[in-house]
Amino acid sequence: MWMNLNTMICTRFAPSPTGYLHIGSVRTALYCWLFAKKNGGKFILRIEDTDLERSTQEAVNVILDGMNWLGLSWDEGPYYQTARFERYKGVIDQLISTGHAYKCYCSKDRLEKLREVQMLKKIKPKYDYHCRHQVPENTPADAPFVIRFKNPLDGFVTIEDSIKGKIEIANDELDDLILARTDGSPTYNLSVVVDDWEMGITHVLRGDDHINNTPRQMNIFHALGAKPPVYGHLPMILALDGKKLSKRHGAASVLEFKEAGFLPHALLNYLARLGWSHGDQEIFSIEELIEFFDTHRINAAPAAFNPEKLLWLNQHYIKTYSVEVLLPHVAYHFEKLGLDLSKGPSLADIILVQKERVKTLKEMAEKSACFYSELVYEPMAKEKFLNAQAKKILKVIYHNLDNLQNWEKEDLHACVQHTMQEVGVKMPELAQPLRVATIGDTTSPSIDSTLMLLGREKTLARLTQSIQLITE
Repeated sequence: MWMNLNTMICTRFAPSPTGYLHIGSVRTALYCWLFAKKNGGKFILRIEDTDLERSTQEAVNVILDGMNWLGLSWDEGPYYQTARFERYKGVIDQLISTGHAYKCYCSKDRLEKLREVQMLKKIKPKYDYHCRHQVPENTPADAPFVIRFKNPLDGFVTIEDSIKGKIEIANDELDDLILARTDGSPTYNLSVVVDDWEMGITHVLRGDDHINNTPRQMNIFHALGAKPPVYGHLPMILALDGKKLSKRHGAASVLEFKEAGFLPHALLNYLARLGWSHGDQEIFSIEELIEFFDTHRINAAPAAFNPEKLLWLNQHYIKTYSVEVLLPHVAYHFEKLGLDLSKGPSLADIILVQKERVKTLKEMAEKSACFYSELVYEPMAKEKFLNAQAKKILKVIYHNLDNLQNWEKEDLHACVQHTMQEVGVKMPELAQPLRVATIGDTTSPSIDSTLMLLGREKTLARLTQSIQLITE
């Protein structure tokens, strides 16, 4: 058993590994992480894997990989609730012995009929305390049972929510919730209370879909003689159309943003501002996010996810980051394309040329693949620009490039300018056939940058190939 007995600020991110780590969960993790860092506290990662049927190792890996990619390092963990079943059983026994929990022998059939009657009478479905005070007559000794919490019958639960303000819930609105299933396994509301208690969690930030759980959990804390943490419930992230964010809005997994070519800092900056603000500032360093973060500045209303705004931020960071910072992130996308970086220019040179021209790292890799792979012509570009007239121009530029002493950008630029004058054409009439002849398409960086990245040997070889391809 672990027990955090110090009084420092302690937050936790506690995802359930039953699906992907989506951006709503990432924003929750970010806010918890920022709050802990801002207050010199501790940030704990806990995997709530008690749903044995739906929890998967794949989902656990996605959580860990996503957190590592984002740089949201944890101070303790990851802890797994499946390793804690014996401890939960001990707490349940304690609640029974102190009169705060009891065995319920009601069958599933009885509970379903009870619900049907309540629904017909337009009564809020709720357990009717059938087993709360005594074991029903004629109950077999070996009859299956669950353990229910003996929720207070009167009074109120008051949540001093750090985001939504004061919330009061009447105890007679709450149910005698199940703490342990018939197989003895703990339910969510029991295990989360025990873990928050023994880890010394002081502040819980989580989605407002948990508001219904919070008063129940607070009552369990009180039954254990423990102080509940301070709760703050985050509003949902919606799509631009006001609907719940779904997979079609790009919300399946945070790692999909990595695959799409987003920088982790861009995503963190965007998610931080998705419901929180510091004046009109839009762009934050990680240090600034930590310095300025305050839960009282979190908007209680839902926020709308805008992909274009995220794309703008990503482009900003690609433009402003140094080559050294971008290198490992860019290399990942080149590797995903299966490109051999030894068969082309240095990745640093590619980044220098392309960083002003792209919005994502994936786009940078795709637009740069031509410098490492075999020459493949885009059919329409080939038909339009590789013709008899172009052949004459390409022969002249080949000759001039072949005689060039230095293969530097300034020299290449001068060579192109000289060739234009020599054959009497304007830039597009030379540059477009030259692009198609060397990279197979009409879109690339400036023509002198393109030739510099290709290098002398590859440029001349591709020009030869293209010239020979054109019939008179």
